[in-house]
Amino acid sequence: MTMQKLTPTAVSLCLASALFLAPAMAQDEQPTPKLKMPLQAADVFALEYANDVQISPDGRHIAYVRNSFDIMTDGTRKALWVINTSTGQHTPLFADQHSYGNPTWSPDGKRLAFTSNRSGRNQIHVFWVEEQRVAPVTEVAHSPSQMAWSRDGEQLAFMMSVEEPKSDFAKSVHTPSKPEKAKWGKTPLIVERTLYQRDGRGVVKSAYNQVFVVPSHGGSARQITDGPFQHRGPLVWAEDDQRIVFSGNRTKDWEYQTRESDLWAVTLADNSLEQLTDLPGDEYSASLSPNGEQLAFLHGDNAPVPYRNATLHRLNMESGALSEVKTDLDRSLEQPLWIDNQRLTVQYTDRGLTKVAEVNLNGEMKDRVSSLGGTYVSRPYTSGMYSVAPATGAVAYTHASAYDLANVAVNVDGATHQYTDLNSDVLGYRELGEVREITYESSFDGTEIQGWYILPPSYEAGKSYPTIVEIHGGPHASYGPVFGIEHQRYAAEGYVVLYVNYRGSTSYGKEFANLLDGFYSSERDFADHMSGLDKLIDMGITDANNLYIAGGSAGGIATAYAVGLTDRFNAAAATNPVINWVSKTLTADSSVGQIQNQFPAMPWEDLAHYWKRSPLSLVGNVKTPTLLFTGELDRRTPMAETEQFYQALQLRNVDTVMVRVPDAYHGVTAKPSRIVAKVEHALAWFKRYHKE
Repeated sequence: MTMQKLTPTAVSLCLASALFLAPAMAQDEQPTPKLKMPLQAADVFALEYANDVQISPDGRHIAYVRNSFDIMTDGTRKALWVINTSTGQHTPLFADQHSYGNPTWSPDGKRLAFTSNRSGRNQIHVFWVEEQRVAPVTEVAHSPSQMAWSRDGEQLAFMMSVEEPKSDFAKSVHTPSKPEKAKWGKTPLIVERTLYQRDGRGVVKSAYNQVFVVPSHGGSARQITDGPFQHRGPLVWAEDDQRIVFSGNRTKDWEYQTRESDLWAVTLADNSLEQLTDLPGDEYSASLSPNGEQLAFLHGDNAPVPYRNATLHRLNMESGALSEVKTDLDRSLEQPLWIDNQRLTVQYTDRGLTKVAEVNLNGEMKDRVSSLGGTYVSRPYTSGMYSVAPATGAVAYTHASAYDLANVAVNVDGATHQYTDLNSDVLGYRELGEVREITYESSFDGTEIQGWYILPPSYEAGKSYPTIVEIHGGPHASYGPVFGIEHQRYAAEGYVVLYVNYRGSTSYGKEFANLLDGFYSSERDFADHMSGLDKLIDMGITDANNLYIAGGSAGGIATAYAVGLTDRFNAAAATNPVINWVSKTLTADSSVGQIQNQFPAMPWEDLAHYWKRSPLSLVGNVKTPTLLFTGELDRRTPMAETEQFYQALQLRNVDTVMVRVPDAYHGVTAKPSRIVAKVEHALAWFKRYHKE
C-alpha cells in the first residue's frame, strides 16, 4: 500500500470560487441579473452542481462531489471537495483529470473513503484528514460501490459485480479455432437470462452484485456472498461488526418477482446467511440505530399496481420483532437515517418540493428542509439527497431553487446556511425567466392539477406569447419549482413554458399516482395538460395561435398520444416515446415489471388494451408536424418505437423528422452536447411552424 501527500492542482485552484456561509436563497427568490443577457445554448457547459453531500459524524466537515462539464470531452468532471462547517473554508481534495465519487466518512470522522479511477481502474481509496494523506485500499477487477465502514473503523464493506460461471449449454458449444492472423466476426452472444439487457449497458453478462469486505488500511478483498441472486445496498454493519445486513431476493425465480426483496444478514466468520424479514413486497434501505438495537428500513407492498408508497418500519435486532412506524403522511419515504435511538430523518417529496423530515418512533413528523434538488440538470425534476451528523443532528443536503442547480447547505438548530454558490459566475449574468406556480381543475373530472410556468425574460404584462407544454417522464415522477436548463432555454427564446404534475405524478399521494392505472396514456392525462394551457390562454399570457407540445419518455408517449387527439398544436417534439405497447413491452429492458404492474394481462391475452393505450392506434388522426428525437441504443423505449411512428406519419404525408442520436441510451441528454441538441432541434422545429 502506498501513500502520497496531497498537492492542490492548478485545476483545483481555478475551481476555488465558492461563497462561504452565504445565507440560503429562498425557494422562489430570483437572483438579480448583473447583465441583461439571455441564457445561451452553450451555457450548459459552464454549469456546476453539488451531489453526494456527506457530513462527517461529528458535523465538522462536509465532503461532496462537485460536478462540472468538460466542453472538450463532452463529459462530466467529478471532483471531491471538503468544507469546514465552522470556518466555511472550502478545500479541493481532488480536482484533476480523474473521477471521484461515493464519499463515505469513517465513524470517528478522521478518514474519508471514496471511489476513484486515479490509480487506473475504479478503486476504493481512503483519505486521512489530519495527516492529509491518501492511499488506495482495494485492487479489484470491477468497480466497487455501496461502501460502508465497520463500527470500529477497521473494515470496509462494499458491493461488486461478479460473473457467474458459464452454463452447461455454453460450455457444450465447441467451435473450431480460427487460423493465425484470420479475421473472423465477433463471437456470438449466448442469452439465457430473463433480464438479459439493461438500458445504459446493452446486453449484460450473467453477473450479480456480491458483498465484499476489505481492511480499511488496505489489503485483499474477500467475497462473502455468492449465487445468481439480486443483492443491493445500502450495507449495514451489525453492532458487533460480525454481520452485514443487505437487501436481496435469493429465490430461484427472482427475475419474475420484480417487487420482492428481504433483509438478510451475512456472518463474516463463515459466510452463513440469515433472513431477517419476510414481508410481502420489498424491504430495503436499512439503517442501524446508534445503540445497535433497532434496524430501520423501508417497505413497499407487492400489489400489482403502477405505484405504491414506501413506508417506514423497524426490526428489533435481538427479538426479531417487526413494527411499522406509522405516520399520517400519504407520501413515499426515502433514506431513513438515525439521529439518535429515538429519532430518524427521512426524505420525501410533497407537491413538487423535496423535503427532509424528522420522525420519532411514534410516527410524529416535523419538516426540517424543503428545498432539496438541483441534481438533474436538463429538466426540473424533483431530486436531491441529504446526510445527517448524529453528534449534532445537522442535516447537510443539496439545496436548489427555481434559478440555480444544487449547492451545499446545512440545517442545524433551526437555522440554514448555504456554503457554496457554484453558478453565480454564469447564472448571475443571465436574465432567467420568472417561474410562477399554477393550479387548476382538469376538464376530465375536476381533479386538481398543480404546475408551474416560466415567462420569457422579456415578458410584458398584457401581451400573449407562444407557449410550449412540456411533459415529464415516468409517469410516476414529478417536476418542481427547480432549475432546468431546457425549460429556461425555451423561455430565453420567447416562449412561455408550462410544466405540470399531471395525474400519475408522485408527491400527491398514492391515489393520485394511480389515477392513470389502465389509462396511460389517455384522454385523462391529455385533459390535465390542455386544461392548464386553456387557463394560460384565459389569463391572456398564451397566444392561442402558437401552441407547441413536447416531452420525453412518458412525456414523449403523452406527446405522441396528444397529437392523435387534437390538431391545436402548431408542432410537436416527442423524445424517446413509446408508440406501440406490444412491441415495447416485448423488446424493452423493463418488460417483466411493466407487464406485471401496468397491464391487465400478457400482450397476447389482451391485445385490445395494449392497442388502446398505444399512440399508433391514433396515427390516422395526426395532422400535427412531429419531430422525433431518440437515442439509437435506447433499451427502455427502443429505437424501433420511434421508427414505427416516423414511417406511419411518412406514409400519411404528415410533416415529420426523425433525429437519431448515435451511441445514446434512454438517458439521451446524459452528455451536455445532447442537452443542447435536444433543445435546439425542438426550437428550430417549432420556429418553422410559427404563425405571425
